[in-house]
Amino acid sequence: MELVVVSGLSGSGKSAALDMLEDLGWYCVHNIPAAVLMDVVSYALRDDPPVYRRLAVGLDSRDQQSGLCALPEKLMELRESGLDARLVYLHADDRTLTRRFAETRRRHPLTSGDTTLVEALAAERELMMPLARTADLTIDTSTLGLHDLREAIRQRMDKSRDGGLAVVFLSFGYKGGLPGEADFVFDVRTLPNPYWEPALRPLSGRDPEVVAYLDASEEVSALADDIAGFVARRIPEYRASNRAYLTVAIGCTGGQHRSVYLAERLARHFSGHRPPVLVRHTALKP
Repeated sequence: MELVVVSGLSGSGKSAALDMLEDLGWYCVHNIPAAVLMDVVSYALRDDPPVYRRLAVGLDSRDQQSGLCALPEKLMELRESGLDARLVYLHADDRTLTRRFAETRRRHPLTSGDTTLVEALAAERELMMPLARTADLTIDTSTLGLHDLREAIRQRMDKSRDGGLAVVFLSFGYKGGLPGEADFVFDVRTLPNPYWEPALRPLSGRDPEVVAYLDASEEVSALADDIAGFVARRIPEYRASNRAYLTVAIGCTGGQHRSVYLAERLARHFSGHRPPVLVRHTALKP
């Protein structure tokens, strides 16, 4: 049986992630206390073969802190018993979370008469730290709409069914902040910038004109080769540590030209004969 625990900050999209998993055929249980996780798993395994072959469980900060702290150890016990158990952690920056709570008019679970939303967000980050540090997959939803998040879950969970490691190339703009899920970050702001070419400015790094412009630069090709060599050397290390994802973030000023181009170029380089490859552009509009 496969088990995925979906957790993270309130307002980060846990319900949407669980809904997508349900659409993919997982049996989903929302917001159980961490203390009863082992009981839920035992119930799911009561038959041979198990009735629930793919179980997803939601867990949030309304649980007691002791239960959250013990969760990583419980997941390790389940893995040692032979169960495919993973932890998916969703988060977003405070500005985004504040906006989402304002738009939905929902109350943060840790707010009270004496606790403001800002204080509740800070307390929750501290409370969830044991999970954030040990997650098998971390997704920063700050720049993701509902459709984008569902697609990210679909891609990653479908790829994970093949087993082993998947490599994710993620482009971003520094003006929007660093992506929280990145294992490695490469700054490409020193490369020639198509933005300063009037004809290329409205285009993206996926357009043929921008691709031709950057392909012509020896500096760009040299950096692409350096990053590809670095990633290739990390793949065996991540496989050996049983990691499900290796996320490589490529950042330029706006996340429109250079970072997009390099993420696409690296994805093409590693596709086919390497682990499964995913590409995501956080600053491009759908």
